[in-house]
Amino acid sequence: MTSDQIEAVALFKTRVAVARHGEMDRAKWWNTNKALSSTGAMVFKRGFPRTHAFAQARAVFAVAKQRCDEHFNPPKSATVWRLPQAIEERLEAAWEGWLDDAASWSEFFDAVAAPPERDLASLMQRLGLADDGDVAASWDLRRSVEGRSIPLPGTFGSTRRDLALLALGFERGGDTLVVPYARLGDL
Repeated sequence: MTSDQIEAVALFKTRVAVARHGEMDRAKWWNTNKALSSTGAMVFKRGFPRTHAFAQARAVFAVAKQRCDEHFNPPKSATVWRLPQAIEERLEAAWEGWLDDAASWSEFFDAVAAPPERDLASLMQRLGLADDGDVAASWDLRRSVEGRSIPLPGTFGSTRRDLALLALGFERGGDTLVVPYARLGDL
């Protein structure tokens, strides 16, 4: 794996940031309300006392993926919620280890639960998931003609920048859901 390829930790944190930002109390892209906040933590702690934050994340990921797939599901493409199999497998393999050390993730989940930022780009920058160049490049992204998606230029290269743009592209729709995607090459 080269240093610019998507790492499991970065993918997970990016998905959590996008998932939290898309909830009903923020951007209203999917129908979860504060599931990744401290309110959600109180509910999930009952069934998952040690790993509740990961259960919260898994639940919101499922809702966000389904909502995006219903809204716009391009064939042979990558989205934040649907990446090439090798990347998804790395995430699943790492997930098990994270559950064994769930307490070490509390600072991250606290940082996402009630972010002071009102925009996704600032949140991702604070969390170290996007840099100034990523944010600047996201401003060049445009909605497709039908207005339901944001195509990234070129093909998906499985890089950190690709992941950042897939995430930051959501914000190009404002309070309206748009699905950022990149065409898959020969992955």
